[in-house]
Amino acid sequence: MEDRYSRVRRVFGDDFEKLQNAKILLLGIGGVGSPCLDAMYRTGISDITIVDFDTYDVTNQNRQLGSEAVGEVKVLHMASLYKGVTPIVAKVTPEWVQNFDFEPYDIVIDAIDDMEAKIAVAHKAHTKLLSSAGGAKKIDPTKIHYAPIWDTYGDMLAKGFRDGLKKTGFQGTFLTVFSDEKPICKEMGSLMCVTASFGLTLASLAIRKITGKM
Repeated sequence: MEDRYSRVRRVFGDDFEKLQNAKILLLGIGGVGSPCLDAMYRTGISDITIVDFDTYDVTNQNRQLGSEAVGEVKVLHMASLYKGVTPIVAKVTPEWVQNFDFEPYDIVIDAIDDMEAKIAVAHKAHTKLLSSAGGAKKIDPTKIHYAPIWDTYGDMLAKGFRDGLKKTGFQGTFLTVFSDEKPICKEMGSLMCVTASFGLTLASLAIRKITGKM
């Protein structure tokens, strides 16, 4: 009998159960994080904890799922749309990272922008981390790649990330989604075709790691 996951099961076979047993922590639920959540949820991962402190603004509507709910807290609204998802209303800061228990999660996905927080997450959870670099100011999703953080190139946010990790003595590694497309504007512009593609790539990496397809 067909159900919502029938076509996913055809892709993964017995490994589909691994998806249903996985625990994911998703940091940031904006232009990258919200499509990432949607893709993972529709693939059969339901034990997802989402962390963000922000509320929706009308300027989010060009790229963020759920953003028609202007004024609402992002994680609370998304948890109402994706049943079973656990929301945590918090700003991801180095202090928050230091005090948070990452141990229960199989995968940690960094879809935040704050560099100090990204560096803190890398130090604490790099063995299970998938991270996003810069999707803003770009228009071509075919320029998106993924690589260990030290092998990223052509992406200013990734460069800042590498530099910050070096300065703090970080010696580990983790996969990072990045784009080597040159920015086409100076202001903070963004297109969903790019930011969502970052999120979908992160979701694919998480799904492949969980099912052993990497």
